[in-house]
Amino acid sequence: MNPTGVYAEFHHRSIHDRDAFWAEQAKLVDWHTPPQHICDYSNPPFAKWFLGGTTNLCHNAVDRHLKDRPDQAALIYVSTETGIEKTYSFRELHAEVQRMAAAIKGLGVQKGDRVLIYMPMIAEAAFAMLACARIGAIHCVVFGGFASGALASRIEDASPRLIISADAGSRGGKAIEYKPLLDEAIKLSAHKPEAVLLVDRGLAPMTMVAGRDHLWDALRLQHFGAVVGCEWLEANHTSYTLYTSGTTGKPKGVQRDTGGYAVALAASMKHIYCGNAGETYFSTSDIGWVVGHSYIVYGPLIAGMATLMYEGLPTRGLAGEANGGIWWSLVEKYKVTVMFSAPTAVRVLKKQDPALLAKYDLSSLRALFLAGEPLDEPTAQWIGQSLGKPIIDNYWQTETGWPALSVCNGVEQTATRIGSPGKPVYGYDVKLLDDQTGAELTGANQKGVVVIEGPLPPGCMQTVWRDDARFVNTYWKTVPGKLVYSTFDWGIRDADGYFFILGRTDDVINVAGHRLGTREIEESIAAHPNVAEVAVVGVADPLKGQVAMAFAVIKDASLVPDDKARLKLEGDIMKLVDGDLGAVARPARVRFVTLLPKTRSGKLLRRAIQAVCEGRDPGDLTTMDDPSALQQIKDLLI
Repeated sequence: MNPTGVYAEFHHRSIHDRDAFWAEQAKLVDWHTPPQHICDYSNPPFAKWFLGGTTNLCHNAVDRHLKDRPDQAALIYVSTETGIEKTYSFRELHAEVQRMAAAIKGLGVQKGDRVLIYMPMIAEAAFAMLACARIGAIHCVVFGGFASGALASRIEDASPRLIISADAGSRGGKAIEYKPLLDEAIKLSAHKPEAVLLVDRGLAPMTMVAGRDHLWDALRLQHFGAVVGCEWLEANHTSYTLYTSGTTGKPKGVQRDTGGYAVALAASMKHIYCGNAGETYFSTSDIGWVVGHSYIVYGPLIAGMATLMYEGLPTRGLAGEANGGIWWSLVEKYKVTVMFSAPTAVRVLKKQDPALLAKYDLSSLRALFLAGEPLDEPTAQWIGQSLGKPIIDNYWQTETGWPALSVCNGVEQTATRIGSPGKPVYGYDVKLLDDQTGAELTGANQKGVVVIEGPLPPGCMQTVWRDDARFVNTYWKTVPGKLVYSTFDWGIRDADGYFFILGRTDDVINVAGHRLGTREIEESIAAHPNVAEVAVVGVADPLKGQVAMAFAVIKDASLVPDDKARLKLEGDIMKLVDGDLGAVARPARVRFVTLLPKTRSGKLLRRAIQAVCEGRDPGDLTTMDDPSALQQIKDLLI
């Protein structure tokens, strides 16, 4: 059947005339050596894009703009935590990145080496990422909210030669010390970095380790006039790894290429976000997440836009005062044209004075994009009506690196549909399959697993870092008889082709846009000496989308009826999770039971626990070993 409509034809070409389509998109970036072969899918599910082509992400994000817009704003850094507001032109950003690159090289880092970045939202974090890309080092950014245990597991897996960090982050005016967490993580990790580079913000004292630790200010002065050229990298050279939670306790290192990622981001800025050189892009995410990589650091800069990097709360002003309009004041001041945030942030803003949305001149803003978690209808309607601007949902994952479902107004103006992130983006052959039989579901409103036929388009994950088998088995072998990439999300598609995401098929939860593996939280709780067994599920929450809820069987059953002892134990367990994984992973509650709901074969019934917590029918429980286990949970929730 021939597609009808401009975008339908555009998408059809991207799937059925793949090489010609992506050869055109490749012209959106600079190549030192043009690609010799567009797509090699001779070894499914591993795809190689733009083979033989050499390029550099930092060149495309910074250097190529020096000719036409050297003095245009490139990086706008705003911290309401410290009151700092500073704009770097492309010329100034180029100089800072070269200083950082020289410092990194001076500490022994070479092409292909790993550099782990554990930093707050400060300009130096962007310098570090771009510097790594410049010299061909592989950066691994770890979210600054993670504690020592989670950080240690990532250090061990990435085996970085260098770690770049800071004395502290800040949230709500309160310093969060990074250096002690980093020192403890290095102590816990079997891998020890050769060097640590530290940005001293003056927020917290630091104990330096002689011979290992170095201060950025000193090295910046040492390399102030440094000239460090871009390393021309084959398109499939790994640009970075980024850890994402999985259904096992061990996080997966999503590995991304260089050329495909550059092309995918450049194309998305044109076709999805409609961003133009000289304009300003504002993503409220964190560099520790994939949105921060793609749409704070690389994407906007590749497009020649200024990118606004923000540290702080959406309700706190530059002088530390309560200000629920801070984001909108920045939109006005820097003439933001494209904004990207998460539904949770909008739900926080919904609690502020609605007059704040009318206080500022938002005429420059063309659209607000939301992603990271399902967008509910009331939130979408409220922010759309309040701003008077298009609200565009888009669906993607750490693994895809850029949207898989959206509307592509840069190709053809397309109506959005509340509750839907849109239609398949060009390059993505998205289907719905029956999870039991593998049969494709082509009818309207049939529930199935959302999958993508290979090859994944440019910019998606290459593999799991150092674990090709895990990449294949985790993502490509979950549907019977089909080699397809599973998103692990349930979905339906309406009669007009719009997709609606219904929830996860696995045990990953989404807390305020932060993707967390329940198994990782379970392993942390199970380490408590008085916990015999534990189950963690994601439960719907009106503010955060989901929260983690834990149910534990304790070894000393005498504590269960004792309120005081039970509350103390709950507090101790939460502190344990804080110490291992960080406050972002802390359960909303830890409730104590004498047994957990399981099948007669011993399989934990997480779906039934989740259903009971959300007041839904838990479904067929004929296979349950002991029905009283679920009743205990029901009684606790009354």
